Amino acid sequence: MIKLAIVGTGGMAGGHADWFQNKIKGCKVTACCDVVPGRAQAFAEKFKIRAFYTDLDDMLRNEELDAVSNVTPDAFHAPLSLKIIARGLHVLCEKPLATCYADARAMAIAARKKGVINMVNLSYRNSAAIHRAAQLVQDGKIGRVIHFEASYLQSWLVSKAWGNWRVGDNWGWRLSTKHGSKGVLGDIGVHIVDFATYPAGDVRNVHCRLKTFDKAPGGTIGKYVLDANDSAVITVELANGALGVIHTSRWATGHLNSLRLEIHGDKGALQVNLDESYQQIKLCMGKDLDPCKWKTIELPKTPSIYQRFITSIKTGRNDQPDFARGAAVQKVLDACFVSDAENRIVAV
Repeated sequence: MIKLAIVGTGGMAGGHADWFQNKIKGCKVTACCDVVPGRAQAFAEKFKIRAFYTDLDDMLRNEELDAVSNVTPDAFHAPLSLKIIARGLHVLCEKPLATCYADARAMAIAARKKGVINMVNLSYRNSAAIHRAAQLVQDGKIGRVIHFEASYLQSWLVSKAWGNWRVGDNWGWRLSTKHGSKGVLGDIGVHIVDFATYPAGDVRNVHCRLKTFDKAPGGTIGKYVLDANDSAVITVELANGALGVIHTSRWATGHLNSLRLEIHGDKGALQVNLDESYQQIKLCMGKDLDPCKWKTIELPKTPSIYQRFITSIKTGRNDQPDFARGAAVQKVLDACFVSDAENRIVAV
């Protein structure tokens, strides 16, 4: 039985607990930790977790663990994961892996040297379609990649479908750089950069525009200064010379949580739209190329990232996306921030 702990018991942690407690055999969450008084205890009671703590060091000293899920806010991913790795424990870390490439790279190096399983929760790898897209490109089925477009659109700043971000502490920190947020680019831009470039290919350079829109009088709500970016538009050149556009926003009215990717090669094209299905890919290739027709292919489900993390621990073979991949994506994001600040193309 693989014994896990969860550090950070806010909104995202419930998904981790549900998978490890209820959906995957051979593992159990035996401890949890949160610095907010009372929150870890409430979480432990809800998910039937034996032990709860307010200090990570205490938990690591007192509990016999195999692995830890790091579900803390972005700014704490690096320091806490490095403590976990130093104890020789396997670690699944929420995205983004860190708030800068230097920290993400340090995490990847530390995990490799310690020999622990390490994965970053880029959860849209749970789509079978994105894996088939990557395989088709790798096998040359759509020829040389020429152009791509990708988007991740949410509307929680203009609708209450996810709850009211103006009250409570679940959302405010995501809008405040002082509270560790890198804005929409760091929060969900990390997903769409991975989602696009995992199949399309490595990034050579970027040109990025970021925008923060007025959301409250004086730009503040309570303790939160609402200064993190809300929308991002990135022009990308891939290593093979292909061009693409990646954009993401929290102001995308009408989109609850929409990811879409289209890749065009000189022998075919593919589409993935997670609003339609995680197991469906659309292709235009072969005899459908000249009439510009698209064929829909249904795919079997792929194991969740939580399942692949547990399988990796059992087999000793580190599945993807690992910390090295998380660091590579962070390097692209860092280049985007420089590009926006200096209004120029930045090499990755």
